[in-house]
Amino acid sequence: MSFDAVIDVQHVSKSFGGLKAVNNCSLQVARGSITGLIGPNGAGKSTLFNLVAGNIEPDSGRIVFDGADVTGLPPHKLFHRGMLRTFQIAHEFSNMTAVENLMMVPSDQKGESLLSTWLRPGAVAAQDALVRRKALDVIDFLKLGHVKNELAGNLSGGQKKLLELGRTMMVDAKVVLLDEVAAGVNKTLLQDLAANIERMNRELGYTFFVIEHDMDLIGRLCDPVIVMAQGEKIAEGPMSEIRANPAIVEAYFGSPVEAA
Repeated sequence: MSFDAVIDVQHVSKSFGGLKAVNNCSLQVARGSITGLIGPNGAGKSTLFNLVAGNIEPDSGRIVFDGADVTGLPPHKLFHRGMLRTFQIAHEFSNMTAVENLMMVPSDQKGESLLSTWLRPGAVAAQDALVRRKALDVIDFLKLGHVKNELAGNLSGGQKKLLELGRTMMVDAKVVLLDEVAAGVNKTLLQDLAANIERMNRELGYTFFVIEHDMDLIGRLCDPVIVMAQGEKIAEGPMSEIRANPAIVEAYFGSPVEAA
């Protein structure tokens, strides 16, 4: 099977105060993969993630997404192209229910126009019904039916992460950037979260690009795993090979491997 990169980072650099956080870094995320990004603190992982997600612009290099140069495009434009991101701390609408949080995601809904609500109430209601049906399907997929009408602010940390994952299912995402998905999630819900990521990848064809400190989770989900250090990609391969590389283990993780 030929390699099809949905994300192609080409010789990207980014400096802050004269210090290079990302240094001439190149990497690719294959379509249909769950690709992990690990490395020691200060390796440049978060900066690279923010560059890919459009939160900051590179000083040099290119970022290609789904075959198009998107260097410097802001997150909302990348969203419309099919790149979505979750965050280490979930960003929910706390005073809306879980279902309502999902219903907020699709853009250009007729009900967003005051004129449409006056002149085309039937069309607005029909679209709302379709969006709600989609939201309920996502809730069922994630096994969150028991909290569907609960205010999102009352959900546990793990349930909020599942809800955030669900928001990526409300649109036609081509790739989802997962930023420390295990943070603040208890081990039981983390297993549910991992299983849903695997199902979305296997059954729905989602591509994931994952930063994570939990090496067991990375080992379960990700192939390949990309290792960064000092702003550069230094290794790539299955987690079994990464763990077995003495130079990487000793220089960047200690022994045994503990954290990214």
